[in-house]
Amino acid sequence: MGSNQTIFTEYTMDDINKWTVSQLRNELKLRGYTVSGNKEELFERLHNPPDDQEKAKPGNDGYLTIIGYAFVNTPFMPYLVVSILFMAGGGVISYLTSEPIPDYELIEFDSERTRSFAQDLVDLGHPEWGGRMSGTIEETAAAESNKQNFTDAGMGATIEKFNVPMFEILATPILRMCETGGIIPPFDPCGPSDIGSSITEFTHLEQFVIQGYSGTQQINFAQNIAVIDLGNGSENSDWDSASGNVGMVWGRGDVTGNTDLFLRAQESDLFALIIVNEIQNCDELISGDCVPYFKSVDVSRFETMPAGIAFLMVSKTVGETISDQIINGTQRLGLDVRVDNEGTREISVPCGVIPGSSNDMIIFGAHHDTVYNSPGAVDDSSGTATVLELATQFGALYNDLGTPEYTIKFCTWGGEEEGLFGSKAWVEAHQEELRDHLRVYVNLDMNHVDSDRNNGVVLFGNDADDMQHIANIHYKFSEEYPNLASKYSADIRLVDSSDMPYNSDHAPFVFEIDPDGEYGKAMVCYGSGSAEYHTYLDTMERFNEESLAVSGIVYGSFARWLAWGEQ
Repeated sequence: MGSNQTIFTEYTMDDINKWTVSQLRNELKLRGYTVSGNKEELFERLHNPPDDQEKAKPGNDGYLTIIGYAFVNTPFMPYLVVSILFMAGGGVISYLTSEPIPDYELIEFDSERTRSFAQDLVDLGHPEWGGRMSGTIEETAAAESNKQNFTDAGMGATIEKFNVPMFEILATPILRMCETGGIIPPFDPCGPSDIGSSITEFTHLEQFVIQGYSGTQQINFAQNIAVIDLGNGSENSDWDSASGNVGMVWGRGDVTGNTDLFLRAQESDLFALIIVNEIQNCDELISGDCVPYFKSVDVSRFETMPAGIAFLMVSKTVGETISDQIINGTQRLGLDVRVDNEGTREISVPCGVIPGSSNDMIIFGAHHDTVYNSPGAVDDSSGTATVLELATQFGALYNDLGTPEYTIKFCTWGGEEEGLFGSKAWVEAHQEELRDHLRVYVNLDMNHVDSDRNNGVVLFGNDADDMQHIANIHYKFSEEYPNLASKYSADIRLVDSSDMPYNSDHAPFVFEIDPDGEYGKAMVCYGSGSAEYHTYLDTMERFNEESLAVSGIVYGSFARWLAWGEQ
């Protein structure tokens, strides 16, 4: 990149009109909105959020600030031009900083070793389902492995345990349907004596998955339980008719969230609730179909958990089959879902620490747990592996440069996928220390770019001075790593603290370290091309370790500059 080249990330409405579906979903995710729907629905949600659309935090005013940057040569030194675009209002303010750009030292980053860290985590997954679900032996093993890696990096390491609301899957779930052979009672429908009957068994993980905090329910063919088509779940009369039966909701762009649907199923006394994934990842993963994926619920909204209601998501094809063959046909539904959703489970938070000359802290974090049904190579083995690589690099810097000015911590969180439980509990346990000494928290959640769906990375934070440093460092990164910089664009943003999304482990560090309402400083990286996340297809086959160097080097170099200055 030439020294006179200008880089801007200011967006006009015309620019956004040209965005792909993936870009629109990335933008909605950043703002804390749901990402389901077709391109037209995503565009509409971006520009005209529905009144009942939940955002990151109650009371948000809908403003998002974007930082664009350019470098201007002077006879003496470069200065930074910052342009801030207020998306809701459309106004642009530009100014020239009066401070020269510091001479940052970029850290090293070993992408191949980072891939090895991720592969090791994936290998610790459930032998059948692949995941490292919170509260399981697989999640515990991941935490122990991370602690050992922190120790190997030459730092002190600990693991803290927290009991949090968590469900436990007691057996592999079963979903099937049967066409009877026209038998006469007392023979069991579709049993050995039902001559001419046929059973269709749907494939767990590929064709259906359970949803967060599903209850336990068994339905056999003899019960002949009806399945009621609830459309998008908005009609009261449909829910009333589903009482004592199974309801099926089509997951279109206008469908409400899992929590509202599960609450409604509880109110209506359903035996089971099935969501059809009709639009979320069609054709991006499997041509002509949508793969079922895992979503959780907000347990704080339930007075008692629906212990006797099975909660599933099925693929588009399975939903259409159930509609044709059961709702509008003669086949019968059978399911066996066994989940304990009423207790707590122990989750783990391992941390490595490099002691500084002060108690002020820089913290890097990512979540080591995954959804139960996925190896989680991208979500979030990519972020955790980056934290492990940064710990390795900073351990070497500690040996070479001595005690840093700041204490630097590297932590990985359990319990993220079900409600940020690990980071919330850790922040609560260390609230006074964080309130007095947190300098900045850096969160890496899917900081990964799929090589075939490359929309670069988004680097955002809620402190203007910090994000100016990130823009500076990325400019130097672009000079020293021109191939990486040109291959993976970086969208650098300043987001007002009240508008920081509440959808990953940075949120407790922003919103919950001070009971008086002061915000903590945080930086986040989101990547692009993560259509596989929360599905069985999130494997190492699509893992792109090269892309992790962007956030790793830029954020890591900022921490190095804070900790050791010009050394």
